[in-house]
Amino acid sequence: MTTLLHVSASPRGEASESLALARLFLETYAEVHPDVTVEEWDVWDGSVPEFGPAAAAGKMAVFAGEAPTGESAVAWDAARAAFDRFAAADAYLFSVPMWNAGIPYKLKQLLDVISQPGMVFSFDPVEGYSGLLPGRKAAVLYTSAVYGAGRGPAFGSDFQAPYLRDWLAWAGIRDVREVFFRPNLATAHADALRELARSETRLLAKTF
Repeated sequence: MTTLLHVSASPRGEASESLALARLFLETYAEVHPDVTVEEWDVWDGSVPEFGPAAAAGKMAVFAGEAPTGESAVAWDAARAAFDRFAAADAYLFSVPMWNAGIPYKLKQLLDVISQPGMVFSFDPVEGYSGLLPGRKAAVLYTSAVYGAGRGPAFGSDFQAPYLRDWLAWAGIRDVREVFFRPNLATAHADALRELARSETRLLAKTF
C-alpha cells in the first residue's frame, strides 16, 4: 500500500497558511486516492532527535568505515530511526512557511538528522554524491507573508524553495511539484492570491 508522508513545518496550528493548504491538499488527495495511507510528521512535536557532538562523532565513524560506540551509537541509532520513518514513505507532502528568507529551523534539523551516509546519500571520491531515495515524489506548499517574486530586495530573498529543491534532488527525489502562496499580506490582493493557491493546491492533489 502506498504511503504519503506529510511533513509539517509550521508551529502555528489553525493560524497557519501553509497548514491550511496542506489540509486542503490531503482532503482532495484522499478523495482521489482513498487507498493511500497518510502519515503526519509535525517537526515541532519533539520527535526530531538532536544531532550534537555524540551524533557527529558517530557520523564520522561511519564515514571512516567504523561502527559507532557508546553515546555515539545511541545518537546514531536515533538518527537512523528518524531516517527509517522518513524513508518508509513512497511520496511526500511538505508544508513550508518562509522563516527569515529560508525554512523553519526544525525542518532544517530534520533534514540534517536524516542526511547521513548510507541513508539519504552515498559518496564516491570520483563520482561525488548519489541520492539513495529514488523513485519517490514530493509535493511542496510554500508560503511567505512578505517575500514574493519581483518585489525587490527590501521584501527579502528566497532561500526557501531553492534550498528544499536542492535537498530533494540531492536525495534522489526528482519528481517535485510546487504551489506558492506569497501574497504580501499587507496588500489588498491577499484574498485573491489565496484562492489562486487553493485552486492550484486542489489541482496538484488530484494529479499527484
